[in-house]
Amino acid sequence: MEYAPAPESRAQVVLEPGYEPFIDGEFAPAKTGEYLTTSNPATGEPLAEVAVCGEADVDRAVAAARRAYETVWRDMPGAERGKYLFRIARIIQERSREIAVLETLDNGKPIKETRDADVPLAAAHFFYHAGWADKLAYAGLGRDPRPVGVCAQVVPWNFPLLMLAWKIAPALAAGNTAVLKPAETTPLSALLFAEICREADLPPGVVNIVTGAGETGRLLVGHPGADKVAFTGSTAVGRGIARAVAGTGKRLTLELGGKGANIVYDDAAIDQAVEGVVTGIFFNQGHVCCAGSRLLLQESVAEEFLDRLRDRISLLRLGDPLDKNTDIGAINSAAQLERIRELAAAGEAEGAEAWTAPCALPERGNWFPPTVFTGVTQAHRIAREEIFGPVLSVLTFRTPDEAVAKANNTPYGLSAGVWTEKGSRMLWTAQRLRAGVVWSNTFNEFDPASPFGGYKESGYGREGGRHGLEAYLG
Repeated sequence: MEYAPAPESRAQVVLEPGYEPFIDGEFAPAKTGEYLTTSNPATGEPLAEVAVCGEADVDRAVAAARRAYETVWRDMPGAERGKYLFRIARIIQERSREIAVLETLDNGKPIKETRDADVPLAAAHFFYHAGWADKLAYAGLGRDPRPVGVCAQVVPWNFPLLMLAWKIAPALAAGNTAVLKPAETTPLSALLFAEICREADLPPGVVNIVTGAGETGRLLVGHPGADKVAFTGSTAVGRGIARAVAGTGKRLTLELGGKGANIVYDDAAIDQAVEGVVTGIFFNQGHVCCAGSRLLLQESVAEEFLDRLRDRISLLRLGDPLDKNTDIGAINSAAQLERIRELAAAGEAEGAEAWTAPCALPERGNWFPPTVFTGVTQAHRIAREEIFGPVLSVLTFRTPDEAVAKANNTPYGLSAGVWTEKGSRMLWTAQRLRAGVVWSNTFNEFDPASPFGGYKESGYGREGGRHGLEAYLG
């Protein structure tokens, strides 16, 4: 079936030529005088110049957060703090179309995902945590829980606004202040969020946004004025942060990489499972830490399942992320595209068989087609390393014990999915999987009230729900 183009209007967003960090309630020029360019991954078109913050800028931001914490936010009644969070949530909803278009331009993901997932979930996190602001004594974390202070927060490029909400909403609800650094390739929605904070009349210094690349992040997490560090990103960077924070007395939560397994038993509803597998690996081009990048099929249904899976993937539409019909958008950066290509080439070199969806790739921008590898063993790099792209590795198993053993045979432990019609088999499997999140006959379902986090090299600590408040309270 052919779909007529259904583009979302870019007129929803008015981009400034340049952006400065947001410190103490104002957009102030960075002391470095340096800028980086953020561009549209789908076209390569430059979008805006964004300041690179240095040591002096991070110092100013942390000092502003400390001042706001001690003079305004810490001692404000929880009900009053909640009002600000409710206001922020409502403004996100009111400006949802603008935010969705901006996120798609800056990130490359399809507009239907930013519109239907990222922005609504971001608003939901602020609504949810607003409700907790005056009920912290009932969270089961002590009779009189106290905020920890200034929070240094670093978020990745795959869900820029949503990860910001995961970090800032619980921090503010608990009475902390925040200094947040967005990823260098996707800073624009964080800077728009700074505008929302001003529109909500949030007291100056409660939220500060410092922009830049890796060095800015290192300055922030290593700053002696920060009491709590929260990071979402790669396992390699997470290790470095853990080493830097060790012995400082700072609290630390890390949400890192993953190599999630999707286990499909022979009694699963095949068409339902196919949809879940497609969602699990191709949502956001596979740029998801909890992506179901390993598919474990019971041998008796493997051939039939793969036939239906290929048929379904062939219907996915790759192209302009601003088109409402698009299923697969652009890879976020040239560096990430090169990483995906390297691991896909390694899969073929090691003997796995690649099948690629029959779709034409645009001439401009960063693109990679949906790809499925069969004949994969646990020794292959594509079965062990996080690809962070639209690449699925397929393995088979005969018994439930073998399925669990293969699913757990990874240094990661963030997510898993189980597909079966038998409740007893579902519970048996879930209890044995070493993963922070196990989905039952679904995948990539999120709720602000449900804690999210992993084990082993997927990090530690939880975000969301009552459990996620613990890291922000003393």
